[in-house]
Amino acid sequence: MKKISSIFFASFVVLFSYTQKIATPDQVYGILFVDVQTSGIFPDNKTFVDCIPRRDPAAIVRDYKRIKSNPAIRFSIELFIKENFIVPEASQNTYSSQGKDVLEHINSLWTVLNRSNDTAVKGSSLLPLPYPYIVPGGRFREIYYWDSYFTMLGLKESRNEQTIENMLRNFAFLIDEYGHIPNGNRTYYLSRSQPPFFSLMVELMATTRGNEVYKQFLPALKKEYAYWMDLSAPTKHVVKMPDGSILNRYYDQLNIPRQESYLQDVETAKSSKLGKSIAFRNLRSAAESGWDFSTRWFGDGRTLGTIQTTDLVPVDLNCLLFALENSLAKAFSQNGETGKAKEFERKAEKRRAAINKYCWSAKYGWYTDYNVRTKKHSAEITLAGLVPFFLNVAPKNTLHSTVQNLKMKFLQQGGVTTTLKNSGQQWDAPNGWAPLQWMTIIGLDNYGQTELARTIAQRWVNLNLSVYRRTGKLMEKYNVVNTTLEAGGGEYPSQDGFGWTNGVLLALMKKYGLNP
Repeated sequence: MKKISSIFFASFVVLFSYTQKIATPDQVYGILFVDVQTSGIFPDNKTFVDCIPRRDPAAIVRDYKRIKSNPAIRFSIELFIKENFIVPEASQNTYSSQGKDVLEHINSLWTVLNRSNDTAVKGSSLLPLPYPYIVPGGRFREIYYWDSYFTMLGLKESRNEQTIENMLRNFAFLIDEYGHIPNGNRTYYLSRSQPPFFSLMVELMATTRGNEVYKQFLPALKKEYAYWMDLSAPTKHVVKMPDGSILNRYYDQLNIPRQESYLQDVETAKSSKLGKSIAFRNLRSAAESGWDFSTRWFGDGRTLGTIQTTDLVPVDLNCLLFALENSLAKAFSQNGETGKAKEFERKAEKRRAAINKYCWSAKYGWYTDYNVRTKKHSAEITLAGLVPFFLNVAPKNTLHSTVQNLKMKFLQQGGVTTTLKNSGQQWDAPNGWAPLQWMTIIGLDNYGQTELARTIAQRWVNLNLSVYRRTGKLMEKYNVVNTTLEAGGGEYPSQDGFGWTNGVLLALMKKYGLNP
């Protein structure tokens, strides 16, 4: 056992060291990167880090420094960028349809959102993938980790099983190449992952291809687990609880501004009392959660500058790792390793017990995150509290109060709202998001709350269809409180396309027979 672990550790250290050597846009372009990101020539900081250089990046930087330092040259940084880079175009109305049935619209969108296998370009931030894949849409021009599971739900309904397999193979490739699945296939995302849905993707594929899929992806599942459990490198995702049990947190490996949100992070850190490096780490770690941003992570429950992501043991993350441990048990069983299978069954049961001990709050009648610094439940009540039902972690005695709170506080005209606070952050009220609707609905269904599950599904589908009829678009997020208004908040305008909305809408329409 020790021999195997040491070999695996050594192999991962090589991979982890390799990822640290991959230059990110701030390292490639230096002062040019800072000047562009602070100049305001692109309203969205993600634009420049997605640009493709037209020539050697080192030569571009040399020329920029020379021109910038010469007072005799009239200089426009905007013109310099346009001359030296291919700037990604805005989506405009690429994802819009008028007069099409929504099913026809989504099925045509799979082609629009599809990207072929990539070719490496020197100086580009894109991490090339060997198989075709689906992007979310809008500013999200690359594959995203947790988005992809919910997109796959729709691909399955559209019978695009080959695309699901291609995307799974891409994620396995990323694990092999970099030691983990990054937030997305960009160099600037390598310092973090996202909610670990890889095991659920394998489970989804197994529903059509059979349980041999578990055996096929066993090596990738093992490496995914090693990353999150700090077995292969000290990523600091593991937290030892007061009773000695082990749970996990989100923890980005860097403490600098996010390259794709450079200016916003610099400004947030300036106004924060946390200290810059602590603020940057916590902003990045919230991005690893996928909930960027929400009062869920804020120390004072109101202000981004008090963000404390790394102090929190998130209930949803730990439920997903419970699912990963169960998937590893299945995979080892398929591989004839019954001892290993039993070991991971025990690990999963230990995690289940720890989640229920530390994340169930009798006071709130809800699953919450646990603050390891204060040793108290978080007071922020969010839809993450339904994930224990989605993944069958919750005992039945937690159901009644959860359902009552859900009905009284979260249920709205357009579905269920993400949190109970309207803060201006996009992962707060009044916004609803497709992945959270799906996990809530399936969680209720798992525990026999079929009528409430159907009600939420009906309201969410009706909202999606209503907005589609008005605009010809399916959106990244929706206002579930006032269904006549658009969703808002966050660092960028609401995007259309949209991968996970398309996937969940198709899956819910199929599950409940909700034809438009």
